[in-house]
Amino acid sequence: MSALWIAHVTVTDEAAYGEYAKRATGAIAAHGGVFLARGGAYEQLEGPDRPRNVVARFPSLQAAHDCYYSDAYQEALSFAKGASQRELSIVEEIE
Repeated sequence: MSALWIAHVTVTDEAAYGEYAKRATGAIAAHGGVFLARGGAYEQLEGPDRPRNVVARFPSLQAAHDCYYSDAYQEALSFAKGASQRELSIVEEIE
């Protein structure tokens, strides 16, 4: 089953986060990830408001997990730490 990587983000350092986004894009693609939403208009209905919302689809829960823990993504993530407040979840899709 495919899985969704769902992130809610408040960016606090645009330059550093931009570097994260550039590097993360390659790591995500290398694990079969495809962006379904990346920023854009949104409506916050519940919970903390995070103005950047990202959804990526991976071929499986394992692929999404492997992407997160890959060397390439962890390197990218080092640019996001201290440059954002984030929540990130992996959710298996229903077939």
